Amino acid sequence: MAIKGNMKEQTRSRVKVPRSYRVLIYNDDFTPMDFVVEVLMQIFDKDEAAATALMLSVHRGSYAVAGVYPKDIACTKAAEAVRWAREEGHPLKVEAVCQ
Repeated sequence: MAIKGNMKEQTRSRVKVPRSYRVLIYNDDFTPMDFVVEVLMQIFDKDEAAATALMLSVHRGSYAVAGVYPKDIACTKAAEAVRWAREEGHPLKVEAVCQ
């Protein structure tokens, strides 16, 4: 049996894709390279080869992108890396910036 008059109107819901944030890790002359590799492996889930390559990229330039995440995750990872660096007495600078 066909129902006339009770046709539901289709509504389109638009799902917004969350903005991506890049986590930048900056070069400095005081933080040991081994520590930077360890941060990249433990916090940013890089394997040793990728972490070493990224650390060298940071060392040769002024900064490198450690990862791209939604805002909450990017800010948490950046804060965790800075906290760990301060606990170890290193001035490592890590920040989350909007793409």
